[in-house]
Amino acid sequence: MSVYHTPVMLKECLEGLNIKPDGIYVDVTFGGGGHSRAILEQLTTGKLYAFDQDADAKEQAKLIDNKNLIFIEANFRNIKQYLRLYGVKKVDGILADLGISSHQIDTPERGFSTRYDAELDMRMNQNAPFSAKNIVNEYSIDELHKILGMYGEIKNAKTAAQTIYTARLNRKIETINDLKGILQKLAPRGKENKYFAQVFQALRIVVNEEMAVLEDFLKQTPEVLAPEGRLVVMSYHSLEDRLVKNFIRSGKFSGEVEKDIFGNDKKPLESVTRKAVEATPEEVERNPRARSAKLRIAEPMPVK
Repeated sequence: MSVYHTPVMLKECLEGLNIKPDGIYVDVTFGGGGHSRAILEQLTTGKLYAFDQDADAKEQAKLIDNKNLIFIEANFRNIKQYLRLYGVKKVDGILADLGISSHQIDTPERGFSTRYDAELDMRMNQNAPFSAKNIVNEYSIDELHKILGMYGEIKNAKTAAQTIYTARLNRKIETINDLKGILQKLAPRGKENKYFAQVFQALRIVVNEEMAVLEDFLKQTPEVLAPEGRLVVMSYHSLEDRLVKNFIRSGKFSGEVEKDIFGNDKKPLESVTRKAVEATPEEVERNPRARSAKLRIAEPMPVK
């Protein structure tokens, strides 16, 4: 049996959640269920609410025979709303493993990986009407320039945008190999794979509204967490990590932390760790996906 998804920093995530056997926990990115299974092993009477909008993840959840698991087929940007539907107002821990699962990367027809040829897709919710193909064929040069520079962080974003626009005037860009062929001459020699990965990252972020989803989610976490609850977030690129870091530091996504009239910080969360936790060299060797992972842990500010 092949491994659906190898969870990154599993031990560190579980320690960060500080699991109580009778507690209520949320895994907002169920994926292949690796983290969820490990959480369930530590629960007796507690409950785990697992979110995922991916139909493949739903099928994986059906394989877990555990009465303490409640699977919610939804985007975690609506965490508070869905938990309320189940009568849950406060939880003891929330885990978010951002990015895409190994299964999504390794399934060619999903269009997430540069290693295969398939239609340009990249939808985490396969019922969504908007895919990567829409972006490369319909966005203006200015829009393409912006997303490739901002979300892909490639240095020649403007040239890449113009190249895509010019190419699609002759023929619609349908597949992964279509796009790679168009951009091949722009990729730095010897670093082609990294370049294409950055382009794909930009497209995936826009297709799935990943930054907006993350912001919506983070803003709800202080209200959902119990007084001593834990927020554990693992990100895989600097844009996500910056949002998480800023929100934990100041309760905002940019700018300095605000003070009350007594000079105390006005922020809903405080960091449990001094800096982001990173995977050990041994784990990175076993699972290369862990190389870029940054884990941040926070809990609600104590009421004074």
